[in-house]
This record gives sequence, C-alpha cells and structure tokens, in this order.
Amino acid sequence: MKGEAWLFTGVAVFFAVTCAVYAAFAPDPAGIAALAVSGLMSALIAAYLWWGYGRVGRRPEDRKDARVLEVSGKRAFFPARSYFPVISAAGTALLGLGTVQGLWLFLIGVGVLIPGVYGFAFQNAGRED
Repeated sequence: MKGEAWLFTGVAVFFAVTCAVYAAFAPDPAGIAALAVSGLMSALIAAYLWWGYGRVGRRPEDRKDARVLEVSGKRAFFPARSYFPVISAAGTALLGLGTVQGLWLFLIGVGVLIPGVYGFAFQNAGRED
C-alpha cells in the first residue's frame, strides 16, 4: 500500500503545482476549479492509502523479498460466462438512443435495462463460497 500511497501523493502534488501555476498565468476560473478538484480528489485517495498503510502495515507486495505463497489463496470469485452484461449494455444504448429519438425507444430501453441490471446484480446471490 505504500507504493500506491506514494503514487497518489505525487499526483496530488503535481495537480497542486499545476493549479498554482495555472492560476498565476490564466484567469480562467473553470480551469482553476478543475485542477483544484483533481488535486483534492487525488489527495483524498493518498490520505486514505497512507491511513491504510499505517493501520495494516507492510503487505507482502511492499517487500522485495516476499514470496508468492505469502499472498496466495482465494482472492476473488469470477463467475462463469453471463449474458447479463450484454443485456445491460444494450439497454443502456437504447436509453441513449431513446433520449434522441423518442419516448417509445427510451421505454423499450428501460424494459431491457432493468432485467439486465437485476440479473447482473443477483446472478450469484444464492451461491455460497
């Protein structure tokens, strides 16, 4: 976690310096706000990662002499093939087209998207691992 914390700290410093230089030379409030928000968001992530590093300590990923066996084991569950992402994507595309073309296509998109998202979310609900 220490490597990630340093990475986001560097990003936050970069945006802070860029925002200061931009504010000095360009009176554009939108650009200043965008750079300031980017700096604050990356600083928030950096603070969380530093907090997590202080709380958890060094992970095997942070050490150069770590072995693969130290972090092995079950890491995540990846479900089998599913058509729900395709159904959700088609419903989202129909929603976008329906916004331009008309309410009838938008409603068809809602009818396609709701079962796709429901199935996508609950396809492994009964599975115990």
